Amino acid sequence: MRVFVLLFFISLSCFSQPFTGKVVGIMDGDTFKLLTADSTLIKVRLANIDCPEKKQAFSTKATAFTSKAIFGKTVTIKVQSKDRYKRYIANVIYDDNLSLCHELVKNGWAWHYVQYSKDKTLQQMEDKARKSKIGLWQDSNPIAPWEWRDSQMKKKAVVK
Repeated sequence: MRVFVLLFFISLSCFSQPFTGKVVGIMDGDTFKLLTADSTLIKVRLANIDCPEKKQAFSTKATAFTSKAIFGKTVTIKVQSKDRYKRYIANVIYDDNLSLCHELVKNGWAWHYVQYSKDKTLQQMEDKARKSKIGLWQDSNPIAPWEWRDSQMKKKAVVK
């Protein structure tokens, strides 16, 4: 019981205190691997945004943007929660004060994930990127990743 209580409080502190680590792997535009100071490898999923899936248009460019921005760098992670895949859902600060979520949306490589976000500035950034037709907004009919994932699930259900 004591071990459980201790682990509970350790996990809570992780969500309340920002921490740093070195980015050692980029999985896609909004997910990467971070090596913490105590040599723990964790997966981080960016909060409030969604980048194109690997088989979607612009996925490679979103991934390249994230890689160029943070790979090999020490970043600050502000954890909001953990998801069902045990990834840390977090805001990421790099190069002293840049928000990776904001930079991806401003540069047109991610959607503001309104369903899971309280960051209203992201919608303004997305609207501006759309209007300017930068990044994925150059596409005449960009499909949001959550809609794309849903269509893929429906296709699989039809095949079965």
